[in-house]
Amino acid sequence: MTGPALDGAIFRKSGRSGQQASCVEVATNLPDVVAVRDSKNRDGGTLVFAPSEWAAFLSGVRDGAFDL
Repeated sequence: MTGPALDGAIFRKSGRSGQQASCVEVATNLPDVVAVRDSKNRDGGTLVFAPSEWAAFLSGVRDGAFDL
């Protein structure tokens, strides 16, 4: 998704990523979507999720559901 739906998105990345690290950036300030993009390729596309989907993903991360 690009264009007006993401106008005003404020992307941030984890402070743990360091200055040179490549990671994802997340915008959670939009009312209906959470936007995620690659920090090293900001124009390469953006994934969008419903806030409930993003919350479920974060819960899974915290619970170790994706640990290898």
